Amino acid sequence: MQNVSSQAAPDIDKDFIDKTISRRNGRAGALLGILQKVQENNPRNFLPRDTLEYIAEKTKVPLSRIFSVVTFYALFNLEPQGRNTVCVCRGTACHTRGSRDLLEQVMMSLGLHAVEDGEAEKLSVTTADGATTLRTVACFGQCALAPVVEVNHAIFGHMNERSLQRELEALDKREPRK
Repeated sequence: MQNVSSQAAPDIDKDFIDKTISRRNGRAGALLGILQKVQENNPRNFLPRDTLEYIAEKTKVPLSRIFSVVTFYALFNLEPQGRNTVCVCRGTACHTRGSRDLLEQVMMSLGLHAVEDGEAEKLSVTTADGATTLRTVACFGQCALAPVVEVNHAIFGHMNERSLQRELEALDKREPRK
């Protein structure tokens, strides 16, 4: 289960949240759209607890239901994310084509500790300097391109260690997320 960040967002952008809710409330799938827009508006790309509580209050959706949604969908983050993201697919096709080795390479390159068996299936860890978040997903749905790695929302198929290292080295040169 994901932990909810204890990092408070002292400056909840209530105006932004209120406008987002008013534009979407009452529509099918409104909660998903509200949560997505609010997360995108957060500089660290996550949903702090006080933000979720405010959304629950304003939408009249029980906080438990909101937590159910944000913990079910992998696109939501309850912890601050790095300025860059690297996501390694751990689905069957990617696994059989070497995604475990790619994951270990990323961890070494970023100076992160090795993962134990079973931890690699659902991983989300951010470097101490907040520069990069490494995540794993069960499947990107791009099995024909296995192994697949996503770097800052760009999908790279048929990834190998040399190509991955090139992408990791380029992270420092990329424009950080806004």
